[in-house]
Amino acid sequence: MATTTQQPTPPDGLVRGDDGLLRPAWAADGLMREYYDTEWGMPVRDEQGLFERLSLEAFQSGLSWATILRKRGNFRAAFAGFHPETVAAFGEDDVERLLADAGIIRNRAKIRATINNAAATIALRAEGGLPEFIWSFQPEATPAPTTIAEVPTTSPESIALSKALRKKGFSFVGPTTMFALMEAVGIVDTHLVDSHRRGTSGVWT
Repeated sequence: MATTTQQPTPPDGLVRGDDGLLRPAWAADGLMREYYDTEWGMPVRDEQGLFERLSLEAFQSGLSWATILRKRGNFRAAFAGFHPETVAAFGEDDVERLLADAGIIRNRAKIRATINNAAATIALRAEGGLPEFIWSFQPEATPAPTTIAEVPTTSPESIALSKALRKKGFSFVGPTTMFALMEAVGIVDTHLVDSHRRGTSGVWT
């Protein structure tokens, strides 16, 4: 009689996919799984890419990331691919256009913040640029969570980054939002220790 080898129960907070790989429950299926496997935590070091992620993290505030991810294509179309010069030039007509766009999150304060942050991004070029500025807050060590409960939501560095960006004229850049940004772009690695993605960014070994 044939016997089957039963795989061990995944650690708390992780689920085993049909491919045998361990992921957090939030990344178990569909679009979120694809995002987790291919994008989340991978280094982003270009200005336009960081401005887009900074903007989308601001729109995500108070909402689920899945909601933003489903609308990301619409956001890119509405905000001209997050090209800083183009967005910085948006006027009141553009604000009203965006408020009428059902494909994005229609929040006036967040729309205005994105336009404002585009201008602040351009201004930062005189000091080395947005990528250099944000990555300068990379910590000396990254968390090593074994469960979802151990994943922090802020850090001394995200608090400092939030304060520094605000001083440079940015808005909707609170410490929790900035920690989420740092996770998303590889500045910290908060993949659970047993996840198949842990340590794959090349930033942390």
